[in-house]
Amino acid sequence: MTAHNPLSFILDQNKLTGPNYNDWFRNSTIVLNSEKIIYVLDKKPPKEAASDVSEAKLAKFEKWWGYDLQAKIYMLVSMSIELQSRFEEAANDTDIQLHLKDLYGVQTRSERHATVKELLTTRLGDGTSVHEHGVRMIGIIEKLLGLDVVIPGELATDIILLSLPPSFDGFVVNFKMNKLEATLEEFVNKLTTYEATIKKEKHVF
Repeated sequence: MTAHNPLSFILDQNKLTGPNYNDWFRNSTIVLNSEKIIYVLDKKPPKEAASDVSEAKLAKFEKWWGYDLQAKIYMLVSMSIELQSRFEEAANDTDIQLHLKDLYGVQTRSERHATVKELLTTRLGDGTSVHEHGVRMIGIIEKLLGLDVVIPGELATDIILLSLPPSFDGFVVNFKMNKLEATLEEFVNKLTTYEATIKKEKHVF
């Protein structure tokens, strides 16, 4: 990996093996954005320059292919040896990206479905602390983010509220009536405090 980009270590430490395609692609876009060459992934390569093309257009043409080659190198050196040998003859980085999407897109959809199902069906079980449960739910939400599923904060909070047993009904009512706002971590801490309160009350009784 080229040494001049301090972010290149992200790709060095997270090489593409296949199943980690989404994480790898997200890291790749971070590095390419830092180089200001991410646009080569979104635009089709320019047609081959004609012999009578102007110097300005020729310079633009050569600049695009130079950046494209740079992006391709970033991609190749951050792959496993097996994948490198498969894609090193690819015409450009866009071809590499399209083939990778075809290879691992179905797997990603399957993982996304399973993760969404886990988020919506997980419930706070007997003997499990609400803090432990909340941390698990946040972990699932963050996993979905890695699968390109963005869940707004309010919706994430509502999903966690729905996963709680009736003993937390008082907390749910108070939280909604007062329209409290909190990050997911702060929200889980509030639940932990409430759980300690109801346990203390039970002990007193």
